[in-house]
Amino acid sequence: MDLDSLLGKVSLGQHHEIEEAVGIYNTEKLCEALLQVLDKETHTSCQIICLEALRILSRDKKVLVPVTTKTNLQILMKMAKLDPKLKCLGEAKDFPVVVEALKCLCNIVFNSPEAQKLSLELDLADLLCRLLQKCMDQHMVNDIRCFDLRLLFLLTLLHTNIRTRLQEELQGLTLLTQTLESILGIEWAEKYQTVTEVNGTLLSIQETDCTIEALKALFNVTLDSWNVHSESDAHQYRHLCSILRHVLLSKGPSEDKTEELQSNTVNLLSNVPVSCLDVLVNSSSTQMSANNNDADMEAIQVMLDFMEKRIDKGSCYREGLTPVLSLLTKCCRAHRNIRKFIKAEVLPPLRDVSNRPEVGMTVRNKLVRLMTHVDLGVKQIAAEFLFVLCKERVDNLLKYTGYGNAAGLLAARGLLAGGRGDRWYSDDEDTDTEEYIQAKPNINLITGHVEEPLPNPWDEMTEEQKEYEAMKLVNVFDKLSRDDIIKPMGVRPDGTMAPLEESLHSQTVEQDNSDSD
Repeated sequence: MDLDSLLGKVSLGQHHEIEEAVGIYNTEKLCEALLQVLDKETHTSCQIICLEALRILSRDKKVLVPVTTKTNLQILMKMAKLDPKLKCLGEAKDFPVVVEALKCLCNIVFNSPEAQKLSLELDLADLLCRLLQKCMDQHMVNDIRCFDLRLLFLLTLLHTNIRTRLQEELQGLTLLTQTLESILGIEWAEKYQTVTEVNGTLLSIQETDCTIEALKALFNVTLDSWNVHSESDAHQYRHLCSILRHVLLSKGPSEDKTEELQSNTVNLLSNVPVSCLDVLVNSSSTQMSANNNDADMEAIQVMLDFMEKRIDKGSCYREGLTPVLSLLTKCCRAHRNIRKFIKAEVLPPLRDVSNRPEVGMTVRNKLVRLMTHVDLGVKQIAAEFLFVLCKERVDNLLKYTGYGNAAGLLAARGLLAGGRGDRWYSDDEDTDTEEYIQAKPNINLITGHVEEPLPNPWDEMTEEQKEYEAMKLVNVFDKLSRDDIIKPMGVRPDGTMAPLEESLHSQTVEQDNSDSD
């Protein structure tokens, strides 16, 4: 059977023939033939079969080279309702064709550099925004939205100029926020406060997938949005943030989907200006912030639980854990009520100090273990998070972590000699428990716990033996230093590390200056 007769059978609805053709005909010619069929008026079922076959074939980059032309893309765009002349989506029976055409476009744009260039010429981003507007308040359109948003995400990922245009000309933030609101069917109790179910809204698989795609598209659009320049911008981001709070309190159809939903929400919240994150706390808590009512901090608790899950996974910390740690650190720096709540959850008042800070299964233990992680980025953000919870006071941090675990952060900050960070925090004092106060004189400051007293090896030595052992130790260090295996270091008066000779010189100069004063 030749290709012309095959196309005739397909146009007549004999769909099994197209499946056989994938294995028989040259795939490039088959793609061209499928597009010829799609360019003609054929019934819906035939269009779906052709688009499904084209979607499978479009995963092969080699096949796409001759197929990716302006004319062929326009055929698919027409099938996907990406036509500025269209006023509405049409009948629901045609929606599966729209979805399949969008899937094909996603594959083609992702796999073909030529298609990526043509997408700019054809103004694909603008047409996708118009399609989203047509979907607003329509029923049975989540599949269309899902792949529209996925294609928009791909375009904003591949072209920074499309991202900029979406931000400035196409009102992308407003449109995508409205789309997310429509997908979730959000109702408002008051300004910046949504109506949520008692145990969180349960989303269907379709709603979950659609929400995830909207979050990813919004992430690209809100990049570089760390600063708010006007009152309208602040309102827009607060409105978005209140919707994201709703998402955090929602649940997907499975634990994995819920975690994916939370992960994308956390990523997007990282782009929201820090001054607008206050609405993560229920708006009623503005009057109740002094009480730190747990119910008001429900979204913060969800993020803490998500953080602990990511720690427990034990892998991919840089991609999976650092975004949520960074976000929580940012929240704690800017919002006192959030910091107080998280401090109570992560660093509760110490009672039992018989074990090292890194030993155990509490959130504090897990975070202290990360302070000595092999990945520099992971250990820095974990240490920074705990430091901010301690209001950037060195003595407070050492109480919870021990000097050994905190040494890396303190050296980087120039705080090895003690003190506090540059940021100002409220002066409310932390109260120590009676158990901690009693144990405090016996705590080893390096390890951060009470150690059993060990026998003193010097007690049974003569003075000559002590001197011999001391000189032996000096010679070992001298040899290691000369061989450049170690470099003796000291602490300058400003708290930063320096080679021993330099630090001793700095201390001498400092002392001479103080004496002269």
